[in-house]
Amino acid sequence: MNDPLKLGLPAGSLQEATADLFRKAGYKITFPSRSYYPAIDDPELHCTLIRAQEMGRYVADGSLDCGLTGHDWIVESDAEVVELAELVFSKVSRRPVRWVLAVPNDSPIKEPKDLQGKRIATEVVNITKKWLASHGVSANVEFSWGATEVKPPRLADAIVEVTETGSSLKANNLRIVCDILTSTTRFVANKAAAADPWKRQKMDDLILMLKGAMAAEGKVGLMMNVRKGDLERVIGQLPALKNPTIASLADQEWVAVNTIIDEDTVRHIIPQLKAAGASGIVEYPLTKIID
Repeated sequence: MNDPLKLGLPAGSLQEATADLFRKAGYKITFPSRSYYPAIDDPELHCTLIRAQEMGRYVADGSLDCGLTGHDWIVESDAEVVELAELVFSKVSRRPVRWVLAVPNDSPIKEPKDLQGKRIATEVVNITKKWLASHGVSANVEFSWGATEVKPPRLADAIVEVTETGSSLKANNLRIVCDILTSTTRFVANKAAAADPWKRQKMDDLILMLKGAMAAEGKVGLMMNVRKGDLERVIGQLPALKNPTIASLADQEWVAVNTIIDEDTVRHIIPQLKAAGASGIVEYPLTKIID
């Protein structure tokens, strides 16, 4: 029997979003009190909670076979890992996060060159230094342990901070000068695990289910019966994910139509389908969509 796959799950801000995604993918995860080893209902997986900032390092050195972490933290730690998949989700939304350069609203800093000799606070020191070097700028980059938004203007001239909506920056009277890096969550593995046939298959299967759960979010299925004479008119009302599935019924004058649509359009589409001739319309939830 193979040893369990050692899977790192991100602790902190991504923890609940990750657990929710795994549950939708069919894996039940529970977090015992004061334990960094979540329980999962798959004996072939052994989970460990690790901060996303450190995930790349522990995956790269083989302490973990694989894990989920942000592209930003892979770049920041310069970890030598194999990226197997991009999973676009975060603690707030299903969209990438941005690392941005921000300054007080009344700051004279307008572009990168204005940072020459200034003090910058950030959690991503290496990323910031590389970005400054690419613009030929020399500045004092200091590591920030948190609450970075409150440091300008007294403790820093500018910050490099992560944002999804920009609302926290605005609330602290900061404006964005420019974007530095866009990041999404990645499923990463160390080179040895990626080359091991059993581990690679286990990781590929896990990724397939996670992606399937993400693809199903915000989608529902619709089934209906349609008289053949009304079929073209009914199909014309469907903004299908792909071409709808059409199956014959016992009554040769009728067919069954099955399709997938965005959940927020259902209330508009069903009356139109009914008016076009569809009957027996059934809406059903989706848990996964596997291409």
